[in-house]
Amino acid sequence: MPAYPPLAPFPSATWRNRLSAADWTDLVQAWDAVCRVYLNLPARSFEKAAQENASLVDFVLTFVHETAHADSPVSGTASLLRPVFHLSSRLLKSTKPQVLLDCKFLAGLAKIYPKRHVSVLFSDLFSSSTTESVIEGSLSSLKKLLIPHLESGIKGDLKLVESSLVTLNPLLHVSPHACILLLAGSDFFDGLVACFKVMNPPLRKVIIATTFLCIVGLTEAEPPKWSMLNDQLFTMQSVADAHKHGPLNVNDSLVGELVTTTPLLEILLRTAQYHEAASDSFRRRLTALEAFRKGPLVRPKRLIRRKVDKGKGVASPQEIQAEIHVHRMSQITQVQDLFPDLGAGFVSKCLDEYEEDVEQVVANLLAESLPPHLADADRSEPLSYVQDYTHKPDLAPRATPPPQSLPVRRNVFDDDELDRLNADMTKISFGKKPQMDPDALLAGGSTASNKAAILSALAAFDSDDDERDDTYDATDVGGLVDTANQEADGVNDGNEEILFRAFQADEKLFERNADTRRGQPRLKLREETGMTNEAIEGWAVMLARNSQQRKRLEGKYAFAGQQAQIERTAWTGTEGADSTNGAAGDGGGRGRGASRGRSRGGRGGGKVAGASGEADTEAARRRKEAHKGSRANHNRRDARAKKMARGGFSS
Repeated sequence: MPAYPPLAPFPSATWRNRLSAADWTDLVQAWDAVCRVYLNLPARSFEKAAQENASLVDFVLTFVHETAHADSPVSGTASLLRPVFHLSSRLLKSTKPQVLLDCKFLAGLAKIYPKRHVSVLFSDLFSSSTTESVIEGSLSSLKKLLIPHLESGIKGDLKLVESSLVTLNPLLHVSPHACILLLAGSDFFDGLVACFKVMNPPLRKVIIATTFLCIVGLTEAEPPKWSMLNDQLFTMQSVADAHKHGPLNVNDSLVGELVTTTPLLEILLRTAQYHEAASDSFRRRLTALEAFRKGPLVRPKRLIRRKVDKGKGVASPQEIQAEIHVHRMSQITQVQDLFPDLGAGFVSKCLDEYEEDVEQVVANLLAESLPPHLADADRSEPLSYVQDYTHKPDLAPRATPPPQSLPVRRNVFDDDELDRLNADMTKISFGKKPQMDPDALLAGGSTASNKAAILSALAAFDSDDDERDDTYDATDVGGLVDTANQEADGVNDGNEEILFRAFQADEKLFERNADTRRGQPRLKLREETGMTNEAIEGWAVMLARNSQQRKRLEGKYAFAGQQAQIERTAWTGTEGADSTNGAAGDGGGRGRGASRGRSRGGRGGGKVAGASGEADTEAARRRKEAHKGSRANHNRRDARAKKMARGGFSS
């Protein structure tokens, strides 16, 4: 077997800066050529060459590491992206080197290459029992390393946590299996919640991105993990409730920030509806999480004073750069928090495509449903302030348009007598028209035909005949008399009074049953009103429902015009005695000096006006006079003295 040339490791940024542009170009071309040589080998020969030549694995490992951790794309390496991806795929599927099955290397691949290419490779790796155990072991080791630092909060190594999550997020975006492994159990999610309490804005953004990708990854698995997702939503609600009733600020909750700054709830609902898994309990949990969304004060849009284009020339690049306002940069930052591998220029194009809707951009990036011109674009493109702003004047010569005929004005007097110049000149007058008396008008030729009709009408007119006064006719006054409410106004209240009297006498007369309808009282009521059973019963139902109507009828028919007995209201001097005028004790009024119903001492307790000689009468008279000097007369005397002192006069 011939010996194949080794591949030099991909240099770090420090060594790349020391090479000249020509040397760097030659080196890239050499890597490209050697990679294609290895890729053209058959499967068996490739496995043997990879086992004998360890430089192949070293080159792939260093290239992915340096490219993924570079702040900007490495210049001149665009031609190496495709061969390195195919080389990595063959190595992972054939020789399965353990160093390439590390979660950090897989995360670097996920960051460099699009999701539609890498997800198929990762799905094959997780479906193989040999590679799945190695990848899960690497992820479990990283998970065990991060959990103590996450739970320690500010006492943990926050830099290690931030760098590890930033490296891991591209893998979570591509591989649902990694999301399921991290969310297995509640220790990792509880650690994220505890670490989010630390007031570190960059770390908080990374934690939100990690939580969002893990939860969305549960719906992208085959099949989706709905049961696990329901448990996770319940845990999120419990954590948010506990934080809301705790001593910390409500706005510092991870769940509240997650549902506010990311389209998590919308994506989950849309995916569940697509898979017909949006049950009532699932919707209720999404609604419960929606209550933790922050108000409109989060990420307020600043009012930008845009420069008015007055058409006075082409703006300079410095002026165009000033036009890039803070609002667009804020939107680009929101997308890059979830997709840190995307360039600002590519994100700006996506925002232009979806009319600056961040949620639509994130959803289409997750679903890999971008339009073709964006799907094939360079995703690491930086933001250029002078692109597409070069003004190109359009001064190309054009043909002169053909002349158009002038519009013709038309009106209703076209083609009339004056237009045809055959009008009767006797009908035309210039200036003020001469006045004519009635005789001249009747004698004129134009009105001669109507003279007989006018004279006959005048002869038929009788000046002595009084015209009928129709001022108050309903038809002549324009329908001002409203007959709709005549029954309410007492105009047609014959049946109303009969029905209401019967209703007051016995409400059971209006019940809806066969016995009542066949009864004699109902028959009599039908004969008096001329109404059917249904109409009578309907009237009672409407009266029971309308309390105002019932009050009106009670006030209207309270007095029927007769009185059985007239009570006496005059005062009588005898109390309890029989007389023709009635007894005073029957409620005819207390009168002057009558008893108030009290029986203290001798007041009101005996029969003072009884017959003389009776024991009760004499005892009552003695009790009455017993305390007269100490109470009654003295009080009257004092009261009269007070009245005279105020200027009153004695009677």
